[in-house]
Amino acid sequence: MTNVRTVSKYKICRRLGENLWGRDKCPTNKRQSGPGMHGARRKKLTDFGIQLREKQKLKGYYGNVSEKQFRRIFAEAVRRKGDTSENLIGLLEARLDAIVYRLNFVATPFAARQLVNHKHVLVNGKCVNIPSYRCKPGDVIELREKAQGIPQVIESVEKIEREVPEYLNLDPKAFKGSYIRMPQLDDVPYPVQMNPNLVVEFYSR
Repeated sequence: MTNVRTVSKYKICRRLGENLWGRDKCPTNKRQSGPGMHGARRKKLTDFGIQLREKQKLKGYYGNVSEKQFRRIFAEAVRRKGDTSENLIGLLEARLDAIVYRLNFVATPFAARQLVNHKHVLVNGKCVNIPSYRCKPGDVIELREKAQGIPQVIESVEKIEREVPEYLNLDPKAFKGSYIRMPQLDDVPYPVQMNPNLVVEFYSR
């Protein structure tokens, strides 16, 4: 399995000026300027610009989710009871590709999407190849036996370089984990600050 969309992934970080996934190889670790030969000149952002940037951060973090799909998730967050920004994060974290990433089966959200697309992931014993599939509390997520031999998967599971949050349970030897509950914003181990409340403001304009 190849390291997918590496260039595109780092373009997102460069454009936003933040190391979204906390990766050692992220270009923002060495250079804070925007993309381009001389770097984009950063102007002071308007309120709208700040809100748009926060939306782009969230979309980018979860593997560059399409605008159509992101709007659909946001609409679901609005319909649900409780705080819309908390609902939004909970729904994003319930995505199958997000859980595969959180369990450290692969190194990036993009690789997690690829793993799911290639039918390497089982949910409750059944193959699911839809990255946006919404997991429910109690679901068991595991890798098929063939996927357990992929070098990048083995390396990622051995390293466990990211914290496995409390709303998930991982058995690395079995390449298996479970989704315990829907998280709140404070439960999610983002390497950068996320402000979903500003995303709510963006869509509420």
